[in-house]
Parts: sequence; C-alpha cells; structure tokens
Amino acid sequence: MTDASRDWPSSARRLYDSHAISKALDEQAKRLASQVAEGEEVTLMALMNGGLMPAAELAKRLCFPFRFDYLHATRYREARVGQDLHWIRKPSKVSGTVIVVDDIFDEGYTMAAVKEALEEAGADRVLTIVAVRKQHERGLPRDWVDDFALEVPDEYVFGFGMDLDGLWRQLDSIWSVS
Repeated sequence: MTDASRDWPSSARRLYDSHAISKALDEQAKRLASQVAEGEEVTLMALMNGGLMPAAELAKRLCFPFRFDYLHATRYREARVGQDLHWIRKPSKVSGTVIVVDDIFDEGYTMAAVKEALEEAGADRVLTIVAVRKQHERGLPRDWVDDFALEVPDEYVFGFGMDLDGLWRQLDSIWSVS
C-alpha cells in the first residue's frame, strides 16, 4: 500500500520514519540503562493502549532483567481531545522501580495520575518514559517527564502507538495532521 492510498487526511505528513525511531529508541535505552543499578528490582509497565508499541520496542533494547506489566488509564478514548481520566486497569501491588512507558507526553495529566497511583501502590521509584514529547507550553512543564525519544510539533500525531480516531497505532513511522 502506498502512502497516498492510505485512508487518512491528505494533509498528513511523515515526521519520523522507522529508522529515525529505531535510532532514537537505541539512545533512549542507553540513557535508561544508566539509571538502573545492577540487581535493582525493575518492572517495565506499558501504559495502554498507546504505550504498547513503544514499551515493546524499548524492552527489546534493554540489557537488564525486568518484569513486564501494563496498566490502562485513558483521557482520550479514541477522541482527539482529552477528557476526564478513566481507569480500565489500575496498578496492583508493585515494588522496586517501575518504568512506565507511554506513547506521547502531551499535557501530562494521564502520566501524572499514573505515577501517583504507582507510588501509592508501593513503587519505590517511578520513571516516566515516552516515545514522543509534544512541543508546547500547555499542561505540565516539558521537563516533567523523565525521558523522551523524539519531539513532535504541536499538531495531532499518529503512528507508533498513537492513534488517529482509534486507528493506525501499528505504523512504524510517526505522522502529523494539522
């Protein structure tokens, strides 16, 4: 299927191809590994649904042992504008260091609620990791998230875990529609 034949807005433009994403994740994994001590108890936790692809790709690059888990909290529910936070799967008892991985750091409210819930559930430390950080000044400060692989403009983005009206999360590239 050619890009032109895909069923999305004609204004869509590719921001990052699979090679750029892969390279950025390699670097992110190195930064993350430097923050984990030998023998440290670690859980890599995907924030569903968007964090599934970034967490799986990041996991393949990590060279230390960890548990793999998930939680599910959403503000978007396949919409383009966030709403109130809705928990589908809250964290149960956790311990040690939890690395929570999501697709995008936009305003940050979902990630902040997740971090708080993980701390309340017993995590000693929570690291917040995202595939992309959106460039704008709304919501939490841009440096609130512990690490991001790539930056995107203040436009609607999809692919690599992020959806366009509930679709296209499976793309190995990142696209934007203004």
